[in-house]
Amino acid sequence: MKHVNLRLPDDLHEQARAAADADDRSLNSWLIAVRRAVTSGNTPNRPEGDSATPAPLRGSGHSHQP
Repeated sequence: MKHVNLRLPDDLHEQARAAADADDRSLNSWLIAVRRAVTSGNTPNRPEGDSATPAPLRGSGHSHQP
């Protein structure tokens, strides 16, 4: 496995960390779960895998508006 430094805006990092904490995961394991969900076409918010509209990060308080 490779290690990479990922630079995120502070607000995005806080949202990702909060989502990871809500799932009782480390940020790293949460990001791996997100990658798996994205590559499989499924997300926790869209179990049917509809790829037309991205799901918001859980706990972000924001939803994606097309």
